[in-house]
Amino acid sequence: MNPLALILLAFAMSTDAFAAAISKGAKSKNTSLSNALKTGLIFGIVESITPIIGWFIGQSASTYVESWDHWIALILLCGLGIHMIYESFNDTEDGDHSEPKKQRLALTIFTAIGTSIDAMAVGVGLAFIDVPIEIAALLIGCATFFMVTIGMMLGGVLGNLVGKRAETFGGLVLIGVGIWVFCEHVM
Repeated sequence: MNPLALILLAFAMSTDAFAAAISKGAKSKNTSLSNALKTGLIFGIVESITPIIGWFIGQSASTYVESWDHWIALILLCGLGIHMIYESFNDTEDGDHSEPKKQRLALTIFTAIGTSIDAMAVGVGLAFIDVPIEIAALLIGCATFFMVTIGMMLGGVLGNLVGKRAETFGGLVLIGVGIWVFCEHVM
């Protein structure tokens, strides 16, 4: 896989995290650069670890994982998307600050894991071709960090402009990505 293809792959893997970050930024009352960088770091680390996990799984049990990875991605991403859409219709005005700090961190990590399942599946696929997984994982993590940080900041602006609709859109995007991953595998 050439360097340009790896870079494009990295940004493709970060699109669902970007959508989640926009909706998280739209919901958050604290869309400071510091908060956006912290969120970007969490997503970037998770997104860089999952293709490595997928690569190791691909090396050891590719037949089993390939038969279930699309179901895992579908369930997690659609579940997160439905939750985001539900939250967009929730009438609370407190945003992120209505939840304790530990609960917000756990939700951020869970969202990062949910949006990185596709990167794990890519890691499984990369196990079958001659790609240095360390470089691919680093590129995916860096692209995700960059996209999530921008998404959080953009979400803060969009949240003020369009309010809860940004979160609804983010949820729909996550559901769409989950369905896309599923259909890509089935067809």
